[in-house]
Amino acid sequence: MNNLAQIVSEPEADGYTPHIRIEVRDGVGWMIFANPRRRNAVTYTMWRQIPAALADLAADDSVRVVALRGEGEASFISGADISEFATRRSTPEQVAEYDRVGTEANAAIVAFDKPTVAVIRTWCVGGGVATALGCDLRIASEASRFAVPAARLGLGYRYSGIKALVDVVGPANAREIFFTARKYSTDEALRMGLINRTFAEDGFDAAAQDYLAGIAANAPLTMQAAKMAIRAVGQDPDQRDIGTINAAVQACFDSEDYQEGRAAFAEKRSPRFRGR
Repeated sequence: MNNLAQIVSEPEADGYTPHIRIEVRDGVGWMIFANPRRRNAVTYTMWRQIPAALADLAADDSVRVVALRGEGEASFISGADISEFATRRSTPEQVAEYDRVGTEANAAIVAFDKPTVAVIRTWCVGGGVATALGCDLRIASEASRFAVPAARLGLGYRYSGIKALVDVVGPANAREIFFTARKYSTDEALRMGLINRTFAEDGFDAAAQDYLAGIAANAPLTMQAAKMAIRAVGQDPDQRDIGTINAAVQACFDSEDYQEGRAAFAEKRSPRFRGR
């Protein structure tokens, strides 16, 4: 993980070190937000580590899907770590730098070519919701709770963050989420489309792993081409690169994986895709 290793985490006075950790298992690349002391709130250094971590996962051909989760079971991400705002956001220059790093981190998640899944347990708040919205899919335990408490804190949300929410839940739900700043249950989040699937709290880890394994077993080139096309649907027509999308689709038909998929179907067995 060379790119991530180049960005050194900053330990606190007692040696406690919030950081982004990467694990790869069975085709799934896990990007773990490790700051459990503060419910996995994201520090400035952690924001900086996200693009580097994703670059490492992109370069690993064994990774077919990337899952984002918080350390432990107490929270997915509880937003930005406000405990460091006094030192990181106390001047206009610091605010601009902090916002730049956060924007680049979220942009890296959105632009990532492989499928991404937010694996949510317990709390998903503020910046945690924004990070989850950057993923292709969101799954959650039945005990999870969601909130965007900006109106209770006097914070402003930039257009890109509002648009990401509206694109997923629609204008009416986005208005209620921001205007009420209230907590939402998993059932409510599922009904409005904020999340894709829910699993019972008991056995959640195993269910999430099975869900991710199903994605990891599918043809990488097909998923990449589909992701490109779906992303283009939300773009202005003059920004859509249809030629590149068509080339990606043709690459699927020209691939060894297409031949493998047809053979596996004929032989009534599971396909073994290799991404080429």
